[in-house]
Amino acid sequence: MRIASTKKVDAGTILAQTIYNENGIILIKEGKRLTEKLLQRLLNNGITYIYIEDGKTDDINLDQVIPDKLRVEATNTIKETFLELKELGLGQRSYVLEKRSEELSNVVEQILSEIQLSENALSLLADIFVSDNYVFQHSLNVTIYSLAIGVEMKFTKKQLTEIGVGALLHDIGKMFIEPDILQKPAKLSDEEFEIIKGHTQIGYDYLRKHHYIPAVVSHCAYQHHERLDGSGYPRGIQGEDIHPYAKVIGIADVFDAVTSSRVYREAMLPHEGLEILYAGAVDLFDKEMIEAFKRSVVAYPNGLTLKLSDGRVGVVLRQNSNSCDRPVIRILEENDEKITEPYEVDLEQTVNVTVKQVMVD
Repeated sequence: MRIASTKKVDAGTILAQTIYNENGIILIKEGKRLTEKLLQRLLNNGITYIYIEDGKTDDINLDQVIPDKLRVEATNTIKETFLELKELGLGQRSYVLEKRSEELSNVVEQILSEIQLSENALSLLADIFVSDNYVFQHSLNVTIYSLAIGVEMKFTKKQLTEIGVGALLHDIGKMFIEPDILQKPAKLSDEEFEIIKGHTQIGYDYLRKHHYIPAVVSHCAYQHHERLDGSGYPRGIQGEDIHPYAKVIGIADVFDAVTSSRVYREAMLPHEGLEILYAGAVDLFDKEMIEAFKRSVVAYPNGLTLKLSDGRVGVVLRQNSNSCDRPVIRILEENDEKITEPYEVDLEQTVNVTVKQVMVD
C-alpha cells in the first residue's frame, strides 16, 4: 500500500486501509473500489491522505503503535466527558469530572503502556478516523505525542500520568466557546480570535475549581500556548516561567494542529510538521524536547513516495528504530524510468543520500 493525496486519486482506485468514524463504525472498508462520490465524501470529511493499492507495494505494512480499538475507546471517553461537562456549563463545580477522572487516567495508562511496549515510532497518519468534532481527536493525539516525548525524556511514572491527564484536558476550555466561532470554516476576525484564545483561561479557571485535579494539570490548560520568547498567550510568560508539562504539550499541540485536516486548510505531512517545530526551536520551543519528539515520531511514514537526492524514486518500506527520518526505501524508478526489479536502500546506512522531495500525486 502507498499513501496518496485524496484529491489526486482517480476513481476506480482500491482503498488499502479501512476508514472509521470516531465511534469505530466502518465508513469505507479496505478493498473498496473508490468512486468519485466516495472520494468527494472523504474530502468533505477532511481526509487529506489515504492508503491505496497499486500492485507494487501491497506488502508494505503500517506500524500502528496505538491499536484502533484503543483509539476508538479513548476518543469516546473524551467525547462523553467533554459533552457532559459542556451541558452542565461553567457555573458550578462538576462531579462529572470527578466521576470520569478514573476513566481518563485509565486512558492515559493504556496509551502509555502501548508506547512503552512498542519498538516503533509514532505514525498517526496511519490512523484514519473521521470525527465530527476536532477537539476530541486532537485531545487524544496531543496526549499520545506528549506521552511519547515524556517517555523519551525519561519522566517518572507520576510525571507521565500528570502530563497525560493534562494533555487530555488541555483544550477543555474550548467546549465552552460558541461552536460557530470554534468551527468557523473561514478566517477568524480579530475579535473571534481573541475569544478562541480565551480557552486557556477558561480551562484553567474551570479545572482549578476541582480540588481533585492536580494544579499542574490546570496549568497545562493555562500555559500550553505560551512560548519561550514570551510571544505566546494568555500571559506572555517566558522560559523557565512556563511549566515543563506545558512546554511538552505545546509542541504536541502544534504538531497535531498542522498535521490534521481542518475545514480551512489541508493537513501537512509529518516531515513538514517537524520542520515547523524546528523553525521555532530555541525561540519558541524547548530544543531538547523537540529532539526527543523527533526521536519519537516517524517523519516519513510507511507507504510514502520519496524522491532521493540522487534522483531515484521509491516508497518507504519500513522504519529504522534509531533514525526516524532515515527509513528503508523500495526503489521503483531510476533515471526517470520505472525499473523491473525493485530493490531496497537503507538511508540509515547510505549517509550520502538524502530525501529531496515527498511525492503524493
